[in-house]
Amino acid sequence: MTAPESTSPRKRIVGLFPELLGVGGIQEAGRLTTKALSEIASRHVWSTDFLSLNDPPGSHLLEGDGRSITIRGFGRAKISFVISAIGRVRSATKDGTPIVLAGHPNLAVPADWMRRTSPRAKTIVMAHGMEVWKPLPSFRRRALLRADLVLAPSRDTVQKLIDVQGLAPEKIRRLAWPLSATFLRMADAPAGLPLPPAFPQAGLVILTVGRWVSSERYKGADELIRAIAQLQIAVPSLQLVAVGGGDDLSRLRELAIGLGVADRVHFLENLSREEVAACYARADLFALPSTGEGFGLVYLEAMAFSRAVVGVACGGTTDIVEDGVNGLLVPPHGADALAHTLGRLLGDEPLRTQLGKRGAEIVRRKYDFGAFRTELERILFDSILREQAMA
Repeated sequence: MTAPESTSPRKRIVGLFPELLGVGGIQEAGRLTTKALSEIASRHVWSTDFLSLNDPPGSHLLEGDGRSITIRGFGRAKISFVISAIGRVRSATKDGTPIVLAGHPNLAVPADWMRRTSPRAKTIVMAHGMEVWKPLPSFRRRALLRADLVLAPSRDTVQKLIDVQGLAPEKIRRLAWPLSATFLRMADAPAGLPLPPAFPQAGLVILTVGRWVSSERYKGADELIRAIAQLQIAVPSLQLVAVGGGDDLSRLRELAIGLGVADRVHFLENLSREEVAACYARADLFALPSTGEGFGLVYLEAMAFSRAVVGVACGGTTDIVEDGVNGLLVPPHGADALAHTLGRLLGDEPLRTQLGKRGAEIVRRKYDFGAFRTELERILFDSILREQAMA
């Protein structure tokens, strides 16, 4: 369905997000969703309010692709965040129909309060992955079940919403997160990207990107370091670059020292977006043996730079990494299988090239931002606004 060009201007989108200025997949998905909603609203002359719970207090600008989007941060002040959200939806109800989008299941509760305060409001909740793999606390689950619609980025997350949270299938829409147009432009012109000085100047380089925090050890950085230790004799020039920061870095450094590969493992923190892109451009392959991905935007980033990717055959990873097509999959917690697969790719440049080329084609065809925005708009009109028109 194509949304009509001219619709009633008396609509407001109120977006609630956990964080929009930080680093991470959920933050990037939030930024892309905010941008898409802003463009949809501009096209239909709607108004927008974007509130971010954990960003610093006050107004901030999200920049990108020639559009500045104003967001308001609340510095983790939950009461102020909720009061502001309710006030905005009440104001919207006076003039028209508000659409409330909660950018995380934890924000389903304030979204539900907003709906109760303004019964004409429609609520949409974004799910991502691991946060819905186990039953939510009862009050959050009830709020999630009362949402008009839930968006999920992968087949696995859709199934978890049904099986674990008890959500009705007809309330769920699968909407894969896209790759930003800005990142694709960097991938199309990598020559001028600034490579961090600490990036290895020689050798075969495996790249991994993530948040290395103790609560997210499922990302598999330990397994990658152990794989480097297994492969160092067979591949004498082998290097591992781990981009990202977090409270688990000291432990990971100690692990590398204990395994005798500290000189081969490089942790790069506080990089700019351009420097991260340069790391993708220079690496020989990308690996993230995570057992907890609801989707995995970093795989798309690596694919944009024509890099073969290695992931684990579980969760949302299998929506992106097609075994033998654009990368290779290994079993969960299969340390020997991971080392074997990495060694196979490192020793077969034609295979790396073939997988990388196919990945670059897939990411540009399936994960384009324009297609994401169009699909989100179609979902709004088919599942939310059509229902309002029939009410």
